[in-house]
Amino acid sequence: MPKVLVTGGLGFIGSNFVRHLIAARPSWTIVNLDARTYAGNPANVADLPKSRHRWIKGDIADAKAVDKAMAGCELVVHFAAETHVDRSILDASAFLKTNVIGTQVLLDAALRRKVRRFLHVSTDEVYGSIPKGLSKEGDLLEPNSPYAASKAASDLVVRSYFVTHRAPVITTRASNNYGPYQYPEKALPLMITNFMEDRPFPMYGDGRQVRDWLHVQDHARAILHVLEKGALGDVYNIGGSYTCENRELISKVLELMGKDARLVARVEDRKGHDRRYALDCGKLKRLGFRHAYDFERGLRETIAWYRAHEAWWRPLKTAGGYRSYYKTQYRKK
Repeated sequence: MPKVLVTGGLGFIGSNFVRHLIAARPSWTIVNLDARTYAGNPANVADLPKSRHRWIKGDIADAKAVDKAMAGCELVVHFAAETHVDRSILDASAFLKTNVIGTQVLLDAALRRKVRRFLHVSTDEVYGSIPKGLSKEGDLLEPNSPYAASKAASDLVVRSYFVTHRAPVITTRASNNYGPYQYPEKALPLMITNFMEDRPFPMYGDGRQVRDWLHVQDHARAILHVLEKGALGDVYNIGGSYTCENRELISKVLELMGKDARLVARVEDRKGHDRRYALDCGKLKRLGFRHAYDFERGLRETIAWYRAHEAWWRPLKTAGGYRSYYKTQYRKK
């Protein structure tokens, strides 16, 4: 009965992974280490059985908290990170502390505790913007935002621990996730919930930035697949099943929700905004993974989830921290 440490398990992707693990591996138990920052929500896992899942409040940059949480764990899946590009542009300090130092603290504990496997969850943004083609795992890392730079740095720290210490690490790099439990400052839940409130969605620049969309439940399935079958020291891209321009995505959501295009407000583009991401997922496919979601189904289900869970997202959008950030980020633009 493996015991797994999941960091950041109150967040969007982490909580979806925890839910998937509970269902897919009935004999496994989970220790969920999460500092409960603004994007971490205990409600995301409140209904899970306490006999198999335990949340510990703690910072991954705190060596004592990490060592205690990791005791007895055979496996580590590391989601915990500051993730929002816009916030990293406003202040990068928390991103460097959590994403770089936090990862190093976890790796040191994993060596002491002699864990069997340590999976580090990263992002396609470490490759930077590519005008054409697909990013492969061996490509040069050229991050353009402070967030992406902090994740690229953490990827390299993970690599160094494999080369230097033979740490049992694996890295995954995923494209844009969407689905239930995503904090509503991110693009798609912000779009859906603003449209539900008949409020405008702020579209950056000309809206022609290209993103690859991955359903969070496919991401959770892929992470477990790589955790069990991936080669130590290796990197695996996890892309989605649909690539489109942001303005095309907005049009799809407007149509599905029966809303008018006048709810789209064009704002000044983000500083250093990457134009295009696209991942080559051949290595993941050769490992035997297949997607379960096509984008049309996933988008419809995501809209339906936010419509059915207003009690989950409305308190988040009315909180002082969210409103202050939203005003700072978009009012002047």
